[in-house]
Amino acid sequence: MQYRQLGRTGLRVSAVSMGCWPVSGLTSLDVTREDSLATLRAALEAGINFFDTAWSYGTSEELIAEVLSETRADVVLATKGGLDRGGDGRQFHAAAAADLRRQCEGSLRRLRRDVVDLYYLHAADPGVPLAESAGALADLIRCGKVRAAGASNLSLQQLREFHAICPLTAVQPAYNMLQREIEADIIPWCRAEGIAVCVYWPLLKGLLSGHLSRDHVFVDADGRKKYPMFQGQEWQRNQDLVDDLRQISAGLGVSLTTLVVAWTVQQSGITAALCGAKRAWQIRESAAGGDLRLSEDVLGAVERALLRRGRAQTRAAV
Repeated sequence: MQYRQLGRTGLRVSAVSMGCWPVSGLTSLDVTREDSLATLRAALEAGINFFDTAWSYGTSEELIAEVLSETRADVVLATKGGLDRGGDGRQFHAAAAADLRRQCEGSLRRLRRDVVDLYYLHAADPGVPLAESAGALADLIRCGKVRAAGASNLSLQQLREFHAICPLTAVQPAYNMLQREIEADIIPWCRAEGIAVCVYWPLLKGLLSGHLSRDHVFVDADGRKKYPMFQGQEWQRNQDLVDDLRQISAGLGVSLTTLVVAWTVQQSGITAALCGAKRAWQIRESAAGGDLRLSEDVLGAVERALLRRGRAQTRAAV
């Protein structure tokens, strides 16, 4: 496993981070407590020392605390505040200063910690000035509950505004082979400011894992069903890409997941890829990507596959 510096801190984090949303079972299907605990343990065994969760992920923080109580492993914990859930399970914004203090204290109780290494604003709250949310995180650092601040799901302009009030250690945007917009603005800015870029959706909700067949039928309870990338012609084009990538991974003797994660963490400016999993074998496949260095020839083959997919999309749109 590769380990990298987290922003300007002295913390070293694994290039593959355990994204702990799926283990909560809030939207993932067929999640059991036993499988979730086994998945978290497998992440540690694979060399992952960077765990990412959130107040709104429900039991996720408690599961992490249970697993970490079994070991003396030195881990870096990141959690997030600014989104909450009602009694009906629906998520809503809650990023006022009082909300963030309440959620942070609740997360610390769940995690059985006095301080969390990295605390993200989960998302900007349309009803709360961003300056208030940034000021609340700065206060949490000053009072010793948080070591470093992060921000997720913010535009570059919002990141600049936040950073001016509460210096950022890390940002957390979506990024993968098919969603590379941050290469144009957020990554260059973070590189200049010494801010870590920890990306989610490297496997695009499982699409790039190769484990979903072309004729896969998504049940109504599967949240992926609502995304265009899993529907119609776009789904077929994405499956064509997966077929191309599978040939490349087979030539390397690794799984498609391992190839995709390795590609992600090898991209310029990426510090870590948050890989969600609800089974031990899934996080092992992802973790292997943190130990695989792709040659220029392989990187070129991947880019050519992506270009073919892009041309197919252009033809379909004409």
